Amino acid sequence: MTDAEWAVVRPLLPVPGWLRGRGGQPEAYCHRAILDAIRYLVDNGIKWRAMPTDFPPWDRVYAFFRRWRDHLLVKEFHDRLRARVREKLGRGVEPTAGVIDSQSVKADAVVGADSRGFDGGKLINGRKRHVVVDTLGLLLGVMVTAADVGDRTAAHVLLRQAADAHHRLELVWADGGCTGPLVAYCLTTLVLVMAIVKRSDDMRGFVVLPTRWIVERLFAHLMRTRRLARPHPQRA
Repeated sequence: MTDAEWAVVRPLLPVPGWLRGRGGQPEAYCHRAILDAIRYLVDNGIKWRAMPTDFPPWDRVYAFFRRWRDHLLVKEFHDRLRARVREKLGRGVEPTAGVIDSQSVKADAVVGADSRGFDGGKLINGRKRHVVVDTLGLLLGVMVTAADVGDRTAAHVLLRQAADAHHRLELVWADGGCTGPLVAYCLTTLVLVMAIVKRSDDMRGFVVLPTRWIVERLFAHLMRTRRLARPHPQRA
């Protein structure tokens, strides 16, 4: 991170217990170095054990990440950062509208059959990531399934999670894969309007569709990081 980025990130980090008088020992490594190491891992797609010596030892970095993940501090940090970005752009902290979509990604050959599937529509054997973003493209919810799980099935779970976490959410745009009973379910159960954005029958090739391009842009960003471009088995 640059000094400017660190100045924004540092106040958003959860305060360690020892700094709040709750006991424990001071951490041996700077949070900035730890976060840089995690970002390097995601961007370059390396194994934890292949962490360059410029960073803290890989096992310390992994222990830090695992502790944050298990205590939901990764989500808390992300939500704080998203709120900061929305405020800076003149938006409310909580979004009122979002976009939902999914992306099937080929899995590594050694990924277990119990966590992968075949997407007949995209002809992809692997996993599928379902996401909900706000109108800025910032992540509101994510769910990873085998690629053979239908969009409607995953959307039932994901939209409920998003609605519970973001109480001001009123409108969600989706593609034609979310038509049918899901629209009525959103309205009656989640008090959420689902607007379907479809391609017309005469469209050929890639076409930028209103609103849906926002979530497609997020998928493009994800594919630029090697660790997210293709699912791999658990590796350390």
